Amino acid sequence: MSLSQRSVDKVLANPNEVSSREAMGLSEKFEERLDPHLFASHRDLLAQDASALVRELSTASHSADRRIAAGAVLGILGDPRLCTLRPDMVRLPGGAVTLGLDESRVDEVYERWSHVGVQRHWITKECPAHVMQLKPFALARYPVTNQEYRDFLLDTGAHFLPSSWTHGVYPIFAANHPVWTVTPDAADAYVAWLSAQTGRKFRLPTESEWEYASSGGGGQEYPWGNQFLPDHANTVETGPLTTTPVGCYPAGFTATGLADMAGNVEEYTASTYAPYPGGTPVTDDLASVEPGYRIARGGSFSRYGDLCRCKRRHGWYRSPIYAMGFRIAETLATNA
Repeated sequence: MSLSQRSVDKVLANPNEVSSREAMGLSEKFEERLDPHLFASHRDLLAQDASALVRELSTASHSADRRIAAGAVLGILGDPRLCTLRPDMVRLPGGAVTLGLDESRVDEVYERWSHVGVQRHWITKECPAHVMQLKPFALARYPVTNQEYRDFLLDTGAHFLPSSWTHGVYPIFAANHPVWTVTPDAADAYVAWLSAQTGRKFRLPTESEWEYASSGGGGQEYPWGNQFLPDHANTVETGPLTTTPVGCYPAGFTATGLADMAGNVEEYTASTYAPYPGGTPVTDDLASVEPGYRIARGGSFSRYGDLCRCKRRHGWYRSPIYAMGFRIAETLATNA
């Protein structure tokens, strides 16, 4: 029996009111998700070049262990997908898009996820459905990685050390993993620095842009469709309980090729919480401790699949299970 099958019955309380392990459905016993002989089991990867390793981690039919092993070797060799000053951006057309949740669906969504501690008012925060007009923009294919964030810190001398970097030490063996946990101010500072370095209009995406991009513009429930599939994202259900190299879950990419929008780390947006047009404010536990909090989107390795829903609005509640990262957006020239 998988961990997700045997543990969800225990996760009935609000995850913000129990220990991190309880919130993640973990027992007090040691549990292993990855093959402890990961590299010995996939020794052939050690002889492959970077382009071959990219193909390996991008092959959805490979096991998660093999994809993660390929990504780990790639991170040590130097990941050619990453270039701090020339991030891989995906252009999106925008237009009139319907965002948010119809109020008639609140109970359905709540009942589907209440077994992992989801509270009903967290879902009402997504209401009502509404139409937004979005200009064309670009969004990074991957969340910002430790390697890219290191370049920012070295160039600026900023003191925005991620709490996930133990004792402030750069995690060299996780260079191509998304950076976490950083503050909203750190994410803002990063995009401002990148804009100044490149002369381009980089920024954080608005939550409307993020939802539109993750759902493929069609309002689907998850980046890949309307059914939650636990092997499509790095979440607590079947993931390794830690971050993974970006792009290791290719089956979960959006139709436009955006990676990790459902799992790995939660992602800040540029938006602070406010009710949607026609909606009412929701004063939940997050709003109570962090008034005017920054909206985050997407799931993470330490959270259940309810956060994978494209419409899900959440934020940084200061608990170890909140793995906060970000990805960059870019404002395009009007003739782009």
